[in-house]
Amino acid sequence: MDIFGIFTLLGGVAMFLYGMSVMGDGLEKLGGGRFERILERLTDNPFKGVALGAAVTALVQSSSATTVMVVGFVNSGIMKLRQAVGIIMGANVGTTITAWILSLTGIQGDSFLLNILKPENFTPVLAVIGIILYMAAKSDKMKNIGSLLIGFSVLMFGMETMSNAVKPLADVPEFTGILAKFQNPILGVIAGAVLTGIIQSSAASVGILQALSMTGQITFGAAIPIIMGQNIGTCVTALLSCVGANKNAKRAAMIHLYFNIIGTILFLIIFYAANSFMHFSFVDNTVSAFNIAVVHTVFNIMATAVLLPFRNMLVKLAEITVKGMKEQFTDESILDERFLQTPAYAVEQCNTLTINMGFIARETFEAAVSAMRSYTKEKDKLVSDNEKKTDRYEDSIGAYLVKLSAKDLNSKDSQKVSQLLHTIGDFEQITDYAKSILFVAREINEKGIQFSEKAQAELDIITSAISQILDLTVTAFSEDDLTTAMKVEPLEEVVDVLRTKLKNRHIRRLQTGKCTIEMGFIFSDYISSLEKISDHCLNIALYQTQNDDESYELHQYMKARRKSDTTYKDQYNHYSRKYALPFSASETKQDLQST
Repeated sequence: MDIFGIFTLLGGVAMFLYGMSVMGDGLEKLGGGRFERILERLTDNPFKGVALGAAVTALVQSSSATTVMVVGFVNSGIMKLRQAVGIIMGANVGTTITAWILSLTGIQGDSFLLNILKPENFTPVLAVIGIILYMAAKSDKMKNIGSLLIGFSVLMFGMETMSNAVKPLADVPEFTGILAKFQNPILGVIAGAVLTGIIQSSAASVGILQALSMTGQITFGAAIPIIMGQNIGTCVTALLSCVGANKNAKRAAMIHLYFNIIGTILFLIIFYAANSFMHFSFVDNTVSAFNIAVVHTVFNIMATAVLLPFRNMLVKLAEITVKGMKEQFTDESILDERFLQTPAYAVEQCNTLTINMGFIARETFEAAVSAMRSYTKEKDKLVSDNEKKTDRYEDSIGAYLVKLSAKDLNSKDSQKVSQLLHTIGDFEQITDYAKSILFVAREINEKGIQFSEKAQAELDIITSAISQILDLTVTAFSEDDLTTAMKVEPLEEVVDVLRTKLKNRHIRRLQTGKCTIEMGFIFSDYISSLEKISDHCLNIALYQTQNDDESYELHQYMKARRKSDTTYKDQYNHYSRKYALPFSASETKQDLQST
């Protein structure tokens, strides 16, 4: 092989690895976070874990990606360590599908059916379809399918290039001599582990081995230990991903390592012990790409079948290796940095935590309003603690969303990130105003102040309206219910009218001496806080329902809807009647017209 042959080989390897990466990204985007959700909702059934781990890995074409995701689940407290074992084992089984796909390059025959199955015949067609979809399609889904097809085509083209580049090595004695050394199982395992550790993909390293098998110089005796080592080398990715993670995440990575090391040792001991007695004739035979796929699959299935019953022992071994106390998790733990590699799932995690913020905001408001009627230290503590919690939520979600926005997001996820960045600020502001209400409640309690029956009745009406608008907002956001979100705006307009009327009535009470200046400040602070809460509820609802065009400003949308939407007018009239203030004899004609 001359220098140009080496360049061709390296180019083939580069295309092969790049094609695998592009195909994996296309599959991940096409999944839209569904693969991760499948794993997240796993039950304690270990057999189901193996099946799901194998299925997801076969779909994303990477056991490393699955294992890193599992490490993230364990690190964030979403998944228990014992649940992770089955998925890790299943990932090793699922990654064998790649070897079977690549084995198509070894198909021989002249029939039409066999020719159709040869990659050099169907790959160009897939590449053309893929590039048309990627460049011409408007939907993200079709673009992702195009990306997947292009990645697969590049991968197979790289495989073919590698195979053609290494064929001249069959006549190079030095190459044959190097391969002979891999008959030593220890050297073979080390070589496979090092190669896989460098490129961080067992599927890719098996593909390279399959390409080298085209030389006709690799025997079963050399291939078997190399394949064993490749399974060990793939653990490097998980081990690197757990750097800086908690102890349970490190234990998950160690389980992956121990599973492959123990499986390799057991397989090699059994194989070579049996060979010493039975003298397998095939050991010195050359392997094909198909044979390598068979060996790779048999080893992983056997290792899983043997070690699955001893999964608890693997967990204990990992716990002995990584010692420490039981991990404590917070809600924010679900925003694991590893999830940023799968943006669709990361967006969903942010959405889940933002929904939690909404429920906390509603709970905080209810506790603050309750403290207005009957103040207790317990209610005071709940409001104060929740306000601090939402501050922490806003900081952690906001920082995570900024990192996420730098990733390659589709239009839907990008719009969701923008919505969440606005929404977390509004939920946090709602708890701030709930705390302002708490300050009013403290003052009322400390000074023994009491509103008149008439004033209290008016406050109860606007408070009920705010309670409903907050319920509508949290329900609409948590359930992604646009119909409910559309009810927020007319109710918010009713609240604005209520605030104006209450302030007018309050001013008249001051003028007639029926209310003191001190009570007036308290009354004004309370209804101002309520009105601000309704404003933030409107913001949340509008960001959920607004037009996709970012240049379409919210106030334009509001103005257009109030003029033309009959449903809006009906809802406004309904809420106006529901939260109508009792008529006051001193009410002026101008007050009535303000409604």
